[in-house]
Parts: sequence; C-alpha cells; structure tokens
Amino acid sequence: MSNKRVLSGIQPTGNLHLGNYLGAIKNFVAMQNEFQCFYMLADLHALTIKTQPKNLKESILNTAASFLAAGIDSKKNVIFCQSKVSSHAELSWILNCIARIGWLSRMTQFKEKAGSNKEKASVGLYTYPILMSADILIYKATHVPVGDDQKQHLELCRDIATKFNTDYENNYFALPEPIIPKFVARVMSLRDGCKKMSKSDESDLSRINLTDTKDQIVQKIKKAKTDSDPINENIFEKNSKRYEAQNLIKIYSNLKSETLDTVLNNFNGKTFYDFKKELSELLVEKICPISEKIKQYRSDDKELINILKIGSEKANDTAEKTILEIKKIVGLL
Repeated sequence: MSNKRVLSGIQPTGNLHLGNYLGAIKNFVAMQNEFQCFYMLADLHALTIKTQPKNLKESILNTAASFLAAGIDSKKNVIFCQSKVSSHAELSWILNCIARIGWLSRMTQFKEKAGSNKEKASVGLYTYPILMSADILIYKATHVPVGDDQKQHLELCRDIATKFNTDYENNYFALPEPIIPKFVARVMSLRDGCKKMSKSDESDLSRINLTDTKDQIVQKIKKAKTDSDPINENIFEKNSKRYEAQNLIKIYSNLKSETLDTVLNNFNGKTFYDFKKELSELLVEKICPISEKIKQYRSDDKELINILKIGSEKANDTAEKTILEIKKIVGLL
C-alpha cells in the first residue's frame, strides 16, 4: 500500500452534475491506483445550509451511488460518511482552539456564500474550514486534491497544523501537499458562462446531471447558451467575452482529454450548431453509462448502505488512533 494518502470528499446535496464529475470524481478515479484514498461523503458540511432530512438521506445515497458508478472502487478506497466518524467533530473542536479568528475572517468563500447577510449566516458556515482541516488531519493525509476555490482552505489547514506543532513543541502533523490535476475543469452554467455549474441553480437546464438520460443531455446541450460567431483561435484571447463558447469547448476538451489548441484546430471555422452535435454525442458516451449504473446501485440501497458501513468502520479505525494520540499530546485523559 502506498504511503501517500489522499483525503477528499463531496457534500451530498442534490444530484451530482458534470462539474462534480470533471472537477473531482474523474480525478478521484485516476488517483486510486497511486494513493491510499479516503473519499468522504461530507454530510456534516451539508448541514451548513438548511436541508430537509429526507432530502439529505437521498442525496447521501445518490452521491455514494455516483462515486461507485463513475469507477471509484470500494475495495481499493475507503468510501464513508463523515458523520459516522466522530473523531472529525472531536478534532474540529481542538483545532477551533488552535485557529485564530483573523484566519477565518480572510476566508473568501464565507464572504461569497453569506453575501450581505453575514450577520444572519450560521456559525457553521463560518467555521466549516476548521472542520475541513480536521477532515484532512484526522487521517494524516499527505495529499489533498484542490481546485482554485479550495486552495485557501488547504493553506488554512497547513497554518493550523503548523501552529499545533509549535504550540505543543512537536512535529506531530506533517503538512499536507496539494494535488492540482493537469485537467482541472471549472465547469460553468450552460445558461450563464460567468456562473459556476451548481446543484442549487433553479434551472435544471443549467447543468448536466449524472442521472440524466440521453434525451435530456441532447436537449440541454441544444438549448445551451452560445453566440452566433464561428469557432476560431481567438475565443480564449484575453479580451474575449465569449464565456459560454469557452465553457462548451473546455467541457469537450476535458471529456476528450485533448488540449484546447487541438479542439480549436479541429473545429476551426465551424458553427456551434455542428459543435453541439459532437459535444452531445461525447457527453452521452461518457455520462449515460454512469447514469445507468447509478440506477442499478439505487435499486438496492441495502448494498449501498453496507458499502458505506464497511468504509466508515475502516475510516474509524484510522481516525480513532489519531484522536487518541492528539488527546494525549494536549493533556486530555
């Protein structure tokens, strides 16, 4: 087993979509042969926004099914529910006492999510980066896959680990390193190229869900916003405002594992009418098999629950050893 250990996860809220697949899950699958991987359904993080208990349970099962359907092997990796491992919450409190208010105040995601009503935002939304640090450190993860919007959180984790080591005059925590995949896709809305594709967007036409059928995928790409200009090498120039066009080309590039230059050369001078046909075919080829497997996994929730139970037991075994060592270091009996 590799001594390189990865911790990553996804909040189980709503159906996972193409952005989750290209931005995270596709890379999870690629890492499972190189690292010892802990893949978490971050259900405690999901509580930072109001959610219906029934919907949360469904989302947890859908997310687990999506992981497996996309190719994450439950025998090679530890797939588990965060809430089933109490050491996450225990370590989070200890780290709350290590972290500084000024560090949290600089977290840009809180400012973005809370908006102008930050006084009414939950404390959990403010402090969840500390729980995220606990998620990483409880497994002594050596590497964490990060996108642009998570780099700041990993930096906070490293700061907290450093301060813990300094405060208790030891080098208990090794500082986790970021994994920045070569093909990191920041997938934008199909209706607005300036907004990230999101599970919470009111319009289902804004995203490709991993549960979508062939007909749904074709219709969504057909209706996806573009412009009337042909495809050319200037689309990605600095002053270009062809955001929707850029988004569709990036999606194609990532799914095909081709460079943007290659895609632009292949489609140079063509209209988006022609491009959308090929993009639809590619999406159907990649997403529909996942969609079918998700249905198969959801047809037997007992199997899914058992996989999560086994994964949570494995995660607990590792996390409990860490929290006992940490309690001893800080002076708890």
